[in-house]
Amino acid sequence: MRRSGKDWNHKKVYRVYKLLKLNKKRKGKRRLPTRVKQPLQQQQEMNKTWSMDFMTDSMTGNRKFRTFNVIDDCSREALAIEIDTSLSSKRVIRTLDRIIETTGTPTTVRVDNGPEFTSKDFELWAKDKGIAIQYIQPGRPMQNGYIERFNRLYREAVLDAYMFFDLYQVRQLTQEWIEEYNHKRPHESLGNLTPYEWKMNLLKNDQTLNKAV
Repeated sequence: MRRSGKDWNHKKVYRVYKLLKLNKKRKGKRRLPTRVKQPLQQQQEMNKTWSMDFMTDSMTGNRKFRTFNVIDDCSREALAIEIDTSLSSKRVIRTLDRIIETTGTPTTVRVDNGPEFTSKDFELWAKDKGIAIQYIQPGRPMQNGYIERFNRLYREAVLDAYMFFDLYQVRQLTQEWIEEYNHKRPHESLGNLTPYEWKMNLLKNDQTLNKAV
């Protein structure tokens, strides 16, 4: 206004500024608690620790979608890949509740510091279920190495391998890949067994131990 040569009064300008609702408070960045480095160890029990993470890709027309990936650290089994254009913390909770109904409740979940995992809804849900949340240190994705490796395999085999036209296609191809990953693809870290074979061996050993006791 000064440069245009108009007379102005800062009080009047500020009143107009407020009437136009331009005086919005700046949204401060949420301060995270100090995260302690946790060792990435091979688990010997299923449902001891689950690793979780998000991925992003796009369909034709540059329509974005996200995936929410969950694996068991012990068997490396893909427990779920939830796919949609938006995945809130409430959607994450519903997905985990669905997994828990069929596999049981994990002791710990390993996650990054994304807003879905640091939300009050997610923290209260975990507390109610008796699940410990193990946050990795910011900027240290290698601390969530199991899910990072899983994400790379999923991207190479599905996300980077196809052109997607709709979510149905993404979900169908993903489900087919999960079946192959869990039942047909051996893992060197599992003694060249598939996640399903590794899980069955653990269950068989547990049953044998229980009978012996």
